[in-house]
Parts: sequence; structure tokens; C-alpha cells
Amino acid sequence: MNKKEILKVINNLCEPITKEIGYDLVDVEFVKEGSSYFLRVYIDKPGGINLDDCQKMSELLSDKLDEVDPISVSYYLEVSSPGLDRPLKTDKDLKRNIGKDIEVKLYNNWNGKKIFVGVLENFNEKEVIIMEEEMGEVNIPKESISIIRLAVKF
Repeated sequence: MNKKEILKVINNLCEPITKEIGYDLVDVEFVKEGSSYFLRVYIDKPGGINLDDCQKMSELLSDKLDEVDPISVSYYLEVSSPGLDRPLKTDKDLKRNIGKDIEVKLYNNWNGKKIFVGVLENFNEKEVIIMEEEMGEVNIPKESISIIRLAVKF
């Protein structure tokens, strides 16, 4: 199986497990670092994920992976929370974070700026809508966006 097929199988294994135990599947990565392979599964839930949640998901997923055995090489399974500064990659990520502060970085300057910070108001297939302090409501074309992540404020 190629990497894309592996990720699809892993996503299909993870989704029912996360739903059953009340978590959200945020992302799945299968990467090679040095000579080792890592299968990383990122989960979340309202109020955040703790170590016990990661262990529970790891045990349930590990059993499923042993049954299905979709990866032919040795690998390490890591289950964790997505972290505060993780990229918001999917519409599901955006939906979950409506009303939160986000940072949007663009490929090129747009309206005189390359970075916008504001509250995620809404989104659709063509744009992300934020309420920025200086400019008010800003509709940013998705094709202009290089990365969106939660804004970490101190």
C-alpha cells in the first residue's frame, strides 16, 4: 500500500473509534524520520485531551491495527492532542473553531497585509471570514491562504 492508501485505511479505522468514545479525529500522519516510521494520530474533545484519553485511544486503535495490519513496515504509534499552534487543515477543523481567535498567513500580500489575526466568523468553499480588530470583517480567499492556525494569546 502507498502512503495515501495507508492514511485512508487508518482514517477509516480511527473514525468509528473516536466517535464511540466521544473524541474528534483531527489528523493522521504516517511519516519516516531517520530510519524510523511513525503513525501519529491526533485527537481532540471539548475541554481538551489528557494522557488517559491518549492511552485509551492508543489501546483501542492498536488492537484494530493488529487485526487489519495495513502497514508492512515496523512503526511507532503515537496518539496525542493536536497542540495549540497546529494548522487548521479541514473544513471540520474550521467548523470546530468558529468563534475562536485564529491567525491566517497568506502566500502574498493581500489588502496590504500578509498575516491576519482575528475571530473566525465563518467560512465556505471559497473564503474564510474573520473579524479583525483593525479592519473589521475580512473575507480572505482560500486560494491565497498558506496556513491557518489558532492564535495563541498570552
